[in-house]
Amino acid sequence: MFTDTILAPAGSPEPSGPAARGRPGRGTWRQYLAAVRVLLALTVVLGLAYPLGVTGVAQLPGLRDKATGSPVRNASGQVIGSRLLGQGFLDTGGWPLREWFQPRPSAASSGASNLGPSNPNLVRAIGDRRAAIAAFDSLPGRRVDPDQVPADAVTSSGSGLDPDISPAYARQQAYRVAAARRLDASALLALVEDQVQGRDLGFLGEPRVNVLELNLAVERLRP
Repeated sequence: MFTDTILAPAGSPEPSGPAARGRPGRGTWRQYLAAVRVLLALTVVLGLAYPLGVTGVAQLPGLRDKATGSPVRNASGQVIGSRLLGQGFLDTGGWPLREWFQPRPSAASSGASNLGPSNPNLVRAIGDRRAAIAAFDSLPGRRVDPDQVPADAVTSSGSGLDPDISPAYARQQAYRVAAARRLDASALLALVEDQVQGRDLGFLGEPRVNVLELNLAVERLRP
């Protein structure tokens, strides 16, 4: 059976010239142009349209505050902080003010460490913090024992800027804040209970109190 295939003689030279070289070149340039088109299209879609769309959705009612950092405003509308970021309530010398609820220790100021729970330096530091906090929250006729100080009062969070404290620590501070502001302690304790936030979804995390929002509520109780 015969075919129309014509075999080139052995040793024949390969085709050369502009025609042989031009076809692969044009195909390569077509690939370059296609890649540039894809790059431009993805830049417009993912670099411009998508960010603008997400920004627009974030401005919808109910989402705007969260998108801008969950700011907390006072009665005059001035932003005084964020409900997501812990902050101290200190005097000009850097000492905690007795008329405010105080947050957990901040790793941003005290520095974080990798010390284990049995490390003697960490045990000593926590003991010193317990004694200092107990003395700070104690009142004439109502002494706070260092063993009564909650754990979150002497340990910093993973981020070091936890905005929340435990309800137990908030209740311990309520008597000191009430005395400093000349308020009824029962009114402060009731305010703390109103500010307690439960576990997320009913089972995640622990009950907590946001310090900034609690202090803002305290400010409204001026005698």
